[in-house]
Amino acid sequence: MRQLIDGKWVFEDESFAGENGKFDRPDTDFRNWITPDGSKGPDGEKGFKAEKDRYHLYVSLACPWAHRTLIFRHLKGLEDLISVDVVHPHMMDKGWTFESDFAGATGDSLYDKNYLYEIYQKAAPEMSGKVTVPVLWDKKEETIVNNESADIIRICNTAFNDITGNTDDFYPDEYKGEIDKINKRVYETVNNGVYKVGFATKQDVYNDEVRTLFESLDWLEQILSDGREFLVGEQLTEADVRLFTTLVRFDAVYYLHFKCNVNRIADYKWLQRYLERLYDLESIKPTVNLTHIKKHYYYSHGNINPTRIVPEGPVLTWYEGE
Repeated sequence: MRQLIDGKWVFEDESFAGENGKFDRPDTDFRNWITPDGSKGPDGEKGFKAEKDRYHLYVSLACPWAHRTLIFRHLKGLEDLISVDVVHPHMMDKGWTFESDFAGATGDSLYDKNYLYEIYQKAAPEMSGKVTVPVLWDKKEETIVNNESADIIRICNTAFNDITGNTDDFYPDEYKGEIDKINKRVYETVNNGVYKVGFATKQDVYNDEVRTLFESLDWLEQILSDGREFLVGEQLTEADVRLFTTLVRFDAVYYLHFKCNVNRIADYKWLQRYLERLYDLESIKPTVNLTHIKKHYYYSHGNINPTRIVPEGPVLTWYEGE
């Protein structure tokens, strides 16, 4: 386990599963909000005021959770408001690093730190918990606003509308109930489901998790089988973005590396068409970097892939590369 304990970095081993053989994703630690006027968030969270050039994202191009936030940054036209740093795809005994010797990795432009955990230490010197991406950072107060991707994309969806004039809504009122319902199953059994499969250390646990994963993929295939373009209504919503970032990694990584090999996404008629259609959107395509994705997963998980060899394939005919 890699984590901070009482403000100090601790690396014990590369396993992500508990003694029961199951992977349980820990909760995120920073759940504050950005609002137009700095008032409290929707559930009473501490509010930070939406301002240009005040906020910064620390992301990995490999991480599906961070990928969501990059997509929303593009969808909502926030490129000039929220700056970005990209960590190195390797995640070893020091966790995410700011080494910049890999194309697309930027280093830490704010503080010239070496490791992401040092950013967490700066925000909360005595914290205990996981050091994850994405991180939404406040340059003014020099602290972490939020490190939960589901929150960050909703912050991006509305907080800066008065500044940008972009009022596109990817979590519209009329579809919130349906979006929440789909999000719940997709998160538990697909987004996080691939990790539950890949990090399982007991056969019976793996069997249960892989069955659940593919039951949900079959369910999603059925939803899309009438030729609809999106999961909910007739527009792109956050439900599509949240699913896309798992689908786009599936055949290249999860199928082989995480043993999610009952089917490829390419074996699903409607899911594959849906994946390609979303990938072709101008706000999504530039955010996809399969070089970072493959390098991170195959190289960083020595307990799963001890040789750290990154496979050459598969050939994905729809992918245009970096």
